[in-house]
Amino acid sequence: MAEADPNLLHGVAGDRYFNREQSWLKFNERVLEEASNPAHPLLERLRFLSISGANLDEFFMVRVAGLKGQLKEDVDLRSADGLTTLQQLAAIGSEADKLMTEQQRVWHVLRDEMIAAGVTVLTEEAIGAESEKWLRTHFQSQIFPVLTPQALDPAHPFPFIPNRGLCLFFDLTRLSDGEQVQELVILPHTLPRFIRLPSESGCDAGCHIALETMIRHFSNLLFPGFRINDSVLFRILRDSDIELEEEAEDLVRYYRTAIKRRRRGRVIRLEIDKGVTAAVEDLLQTMLQGDDATAVEIGGFIGVSDLALLVDEDRPDLKFVAFSPRFPERIREFGGDCFAAIKAKDIVVHHPYESFDVVVAFLNQAAADPDVVAIKQTLYRAGKQSAVIRALIDAAEAGKSVTAVVELKARFDEEQNLLWASALERAGVQVVYGFIEWKTHAKISMVIRREADQFRTYCHFGTGNYHPVTARIYTDLSFFTADPRAGQDAAAIFNYITGYVEPTNMQLLSMSPLTLRDRLTDHIDAEIGFARAGKPASIWAKMNSLVDPAIIEKLYAASAAGVEIDLIVRGICCLRPGVPGLSENIRVRSVIGRFLEHSRIVAFGNGRALPNDKAKVFISSADWMPRNFDRRVEYMLPIENPTVHDQILDQVLVANLLDNEQSWELEPDGSYNRVPLDGKPFNLHTYFMTNPSLSGRGAALRNSEAVPTLTLRRRTRAD
Repeated sequence: MAEADPNLLHGVAGDRYFNREQSWLKFNERVLEEASNPAHPLLERLRFLSISGANLDEFFMVRVAGLKGQLKEDVDLRSADGLTTLQQLAAIGSEADKLMTEQQRVWHVLRDEMIAAGVTVLTEEAIGAESEKWLRTHFQSQIFPVLTPQALDPAHPFPFIPNRGLCLFFDLTRLSDGEQVQELVILPHTLPRFIRLPSESGCDAGCHIALETMIRHFSNLLFPGFRINDSVLFRILRDSDIELEEEAEDLVRYYRTAIKRRRRGRVIRLEIDKGVTAAVEDLLQTMLQGDDATAVEIGGFIGVSDLALLVDEDRPDLKFVAFSPRFPERIREFGGDCFAAIKAKDIVVHHPYESFDVVVAFLNQAAADPDVVAIKQTLYRAGKQSAVIRALIDAAEAGKSVTAVVELKARFDEEQNLLWASALERAGVQVVYGFIEWKTHAKISMVIRREADQFRTYCHFGTGNYHPVTARIYTDLSFFTADPRAGQDAAAIFNYITGYVEPTNMQLLSMSPLTLRDRLTDHIDAEIGFARAGKPASIWAKMNSLVDPAIIEKLYAASAAGVEIDLIVRGICCLRPGVPGLSENIRVRSVIGRFLEHSRIVAFGNGRALPNDKAKVFISSADWMPRNFDRRVEYMLPIENPTVHDQILDQVLVANLLDNEQSWELEPDGSYNRVPLDGKPFNLHTYFMTNPSLSGRGAALRNSEAVPTLTLRRRTRAD
C-alpha cells in the first residue's frame, strides 16, 4: 500500500470529504464547460449554457436559501466537511460569482457565433430603420397594452415581484416641472422574453430581440412627457423550499397553502445591471425587503436560463441530429402483448434509447384488459401531459381497483401533483400521499391480473420518473418482471406506504428507510472480506450524487482493504478519490453529454474479477445520500435474469467507463479533468443510439451480431 499523505489523514473532516455545495458548483461548471465544447452543435451549446443558468437559479432558491435560513434563525449546523454556515455561504458566494462571470463570457462568444450562423439577438444599436418601423408597430399593439408602469412614491405601494421576475427600474424627469420620478415596469411572464422578427421587418431570418431591449428602446412611448435619465434591469430569486410541519393535520391543505406562501418567499438574491448606483440598489433592496439578500451586478444578459427560448429556433443544422427511440422488439414478437412478453422473460428497457412508450403501453394494456383486477402506482414527477395519469384514470373508470401514491413533496412539482391527485380522485382512484416526514421516491408499478384460477403480479421498477418528457432526455432503466417474489415485495412496500405496515421477510427488494443502507453496507463488507482473503474484489456503481458520510467511510475502508472501486457520479461527490492511504483504489468520473445520466446501478464482484456472470448487480431509485437512506422510501433490486444482468453490467456500466469524449475524472484536490482521449474515441451516448441493447430483443438478438462486446482495461492514475 502507498504511504499515507499526512495532510489528508489527520482526522479533520474537511480532509476526508468535499463540501456538498461546492461539489454541486463544480458539477454546474462541467455543465457550463459543455457550452464551450466544439463537438456540440451551436444551439446545443446554447442549451447547455441555459441549463447551467437554470441549475444555478434552483441552487440559490433551495440550497443557499436554506443556509441563509439557518443563519437567520441562529442555527449553526456544520457541514460534513466541518464548515460553518457562514463559511459555506462565503465560499459559495465567491465560486458562484466566478461561475456567473464565466456564463457571461460564454454568452458573448456564442452570440457572435450565432450571428455568423444567422441567428441574431439585436441590441438597441443594431436596430435598423426598417426594423424600427416594424418593432414600433409591434410594441404599440402587442406589448404596450400589457405593461403597467408604476410610480415609486408614498401613494403607490411597491408591487409584488414574483420569483425569477424581471423588472425595469426607470429614473425619469418630468419635462413640465423638472420633478424627478422613479417608475417600475414588471416584465409580464405572459410575454415572451424574445420576440422573433419576421422577414417583412427588414431583418434577416433568425433575428430576435429581447423584451427588455424593446421596452427600453420605446420607453419614450411608455413615458411621454418625461426625459429618460437611466434604466436598470433587475431580477430576483426567492426562497422556494417548502418546510413541512410535522403537526400538519391535512397534508393536501397544508401544501396548497404552502405553495401560495412560497410564491411570496423572502428575496435571497438580487441580480442587477452592472454599474447601477448604490442609491438605486439600496432602494430596491429596501422595497423588496431583501436586506439579507445577496446583490450581484451582472455585466451582460440577466436570466441566463431564458436563453433556452432561442434554442427553439428552427435550425436543425445547429442542433443534435434527431434521434427516434426504439420500441423493444421482443414485445412486438408477442404482438404487442406486454404481459405475455414479461411473463416469458424479464425485460429491461434503456431510456431514452428505447421508448418510454413501452411503459405507457404496459399501463394502457392493464387499463383495457378485463382480466386485470388492480393497479398500484407511485407517482413522484409525472409531467403536465401525462399518459400515465390517463391510463390510471381509464383503469379506474373501467372498474378496476387503482391505487396511486402521489408524492406532494416533489420539489417544484407539488402544484402539478395536487392537480393530478384531484383528477385521479374524481375518477375513483384511491389516492394516497404517503408519509408526512418522508418522500416516496421509489418508482414502482404493479399490475395484478387474473390468469386461470390464480392472480399473477406484473411489476415495473424504474430508476427514473414516470415522466414522458424527461424520459426522452434522461438515461434510465425500466425493469419489467413477473417474478412472484418481486410482486410480493412490491406489495409489501405499497402496504407500508398506504397503511404503515412495516414489511418483514422481503425476498428480493431492499428498501429505505428500513434495510437499504444495511444491505448496501453488507455487500461492501463482503467485498472487503474477499480482498482480505486474497480474492478479486470490485465495486462498480453509478448514481447522481454521493454524499452520505457513513457510506463514504465504508468505501474508504474497502479501498484500504484493496477493493477496486469505480464510481460514476454525475453530480455531487463528497468522497475524495485517489488519496494514498485513504482512497487510492477509488476512481470517480462524471459523464456530461447529450443526455442526462440518471440511472442508479451498483455491481459487486462477488469474489471474481469484473465483469463476470457471477457478479451481483442491482438497480435502484436511490442516490447515496442521507436523505435517500433515512428520509425517503426507496428500493434496491437484484438483477438475476442473465440477459438483463449482462446488459446492465457489460453494456451500461462498461460503456460509462469506456467513454472518453464526455467524461471527467475527479482528482484528490476536488478538481475535475476531462478523461484523456486515449486510443479510439468512444462516446457513451452515441454508442447506445447506434447499438441496440441486449434485453428485449428476442429473436432479433439471436439473428444479429449488431451488439458489439465491450471490454474494459482498468485505468490507473499512472495511465
